Amino acid sequence: MNKWVLGARPRTLPAAIAPVVVASALAGPDFNWFRAALALKVGVWLQIGVNFANDYSDGVKGTDANRIGPTRLVASGLATAKSVKMAAYISFLIASIAGVWLALLTSPILIAIGILAIAAAWGYTGGKNPYGYNGLGELSVFIFFGLVATVGTYYAQTEKITVLSFIVAIPMGALACAILAVNNIRDRAQDELVGKRTVAVRLGDAKARRSFVALLVLAHTAAIATFIPTAMLTLLAAPLTFSISKVVLSGASGRDLIPVLGRTGKLQLLFASLFAIALAIQ
Repeated sequence: MNKWVLGARPRTLPAAIAPVVVASALAGPDFNWFRAALALKVGVWLQIGVNFANDYSDGVKGTDANRIGPTRLVASGLATAKSVKMAAYISFLIASIAGVWLALLTSPILIAIGILAIAAAWGYTGGKNPYGYNGLGELSVFIFFGLVATVGTYYAQTEKITVLSFIVAIPMGALACAILAVNNIRDRAQDELVGKRTVAVRLGDAKARRSFVALLVLAHTAAIATFIPTAMLTLLAAPLTFSISKVVLSGASGRDLIPVLGRTGKLQLLFASLFAIALAIQ
């Protein structure tokens, strides 16, 4: 596989795609394919930018030196730190262009939100005091890849914000957090050694695993809490949820958790597809 595709970490992209799918379905008759496409472009390239920025920052700090999991470009020597940093900048630029275009079609406030999103993306592992090293990564993911991505996409198409749009955003945020959580559970021992205080490190192994399952349960619960009868369709994803939870709770670690990251991404796409159908036919 091309090194830049590896660095983009395709398994994490469901976190960017799912909110757009669900929010577009919620938009109903106000669905606008062009605005949805712009929102998707913003989300996907922001996620890719986050991944390159993370690769660069952790690489130059040395925290990726002995990490298990997807290939890191800087730490492995496949690419220079400068080129990976540039890849992050280019990704953020593409996301910014799409975001500004979307803002011009709707509201300038989206530009301000976009600036905050990029700042959060870089600040996750970049800078002198990266918040991802202090257990705030999941909170940021929930806000930007859950609430902002879902409500923002809905607003971009309907030009209104509703309570339901926030409720619908909760499962998307929870599942996006689950992707990061299983990644951090896999890396917990190494992160602890290098002083990276992720939620998994702070909670300890057992509690971190239970919190991962709690995020999956939250996603299902929030969908049902919309009180939309067709939202019960999301329960069709329950077997995959159970299967993933079983592996994580069994104590699987290291390389055994790498496939779980991909499966959690697939769960988010499956859940989002079922939820989108439910919202479209309600």
